[in-house]
Amino acid sequence: MQDIIIDEEFKFLLPPLDKTTYTQLEENILQHGCREPLVLWEGILIDGHNRYEISKKHDIPFKTVNMEFDSRENVIIWMISTQVLRRNLTPTQLTFFRGLHYITDKKVHGDINRIAPKSASDHSEHLGELGSTAMRLADEYNVSPITIRRDAQAAAGIIAIGKTSPEAKRNILSEKTKISRKKLRELSAGPDEDIIEVAKEIDNGTFGKNNSLAPRPDENHPSTDFIPPELLQLERDLKRLTTDFHTEIHGLIRNSDTNALRVAFKSYVATMEDMLEGIYN
Repeated sequence: MQDIIIDEEFKFLLPPLDKTTYTQLEENILQHGCREPLVLWEGILIDGHNRYEISKKHDIPFKTVNMEFDSRENVIIWMISTQVLRRNLTPTQLTFFRGLHYITDKKVHGDINRIAPKSASDHSEHLGELGSTAMRLADEYNVSPITIRRDAQAAAGIIAIGKTSPEAKRNILSEKTKISRKKLRELSAGPDEDIIEVAKEIDNGTFGKNNSLAPRPDENHPSTDFIPPELLQLERDLKRLTTDFHTEIHGLIRNSDTNALRVAFKSYVATMEDMLEGIYN
């Protein structure tokens, strides 16, 4: 049986199969053999990790095919595209893969920009400032360019957590641990101490246990009168979002720019989703 190199970074890109799916795959290989070739790059396995594991366990022969790539980054981009097309991914996994695709693509082509988080009020950033990479990936994944940039921020947060605790990263990607994209974006630009603390809380199962939206009303602030400051800020952001969006689409409609109008609506929806997340995280 051919010796194959397992690269932990590449392997870690692959969402683990659930127990039922893995068992079905194992039974299929035991009955029919490993019919689909494993994909290698310079002797490193880049597709077929579960099939390889099962084949080795039961001493079942397998075939391999080799692919040529110029760099590790191009391998990662290929693996991401393969996974997104092949699997039914969770929302967190989709966010991670889209963001990682953007980050990796910028590395390949150079001139990677800072991806520090932005507040909800910054939603009105002009589309032209997002760059061709975000535009291209937005079309590929059928989301807005701003969503791609925000996914990159969230992915950077997941990567940072994974460097401290690979298990915490696995829990996030499997959605065993619920953490908002907003929180991940904040971590991507925050101090290392915050990342270490969050990773520790995920590992010991305490993350999010003590979080609350805002201080509870007390005797001096009856629930009917007390408005948490977070919701007051949300109201201001929502007014600003609506006003700017109305101004933007008014110009696009007058210019009959339907493509830009479609993208503007996607951006608006993505911002609203982020604001909704902020209410609970």
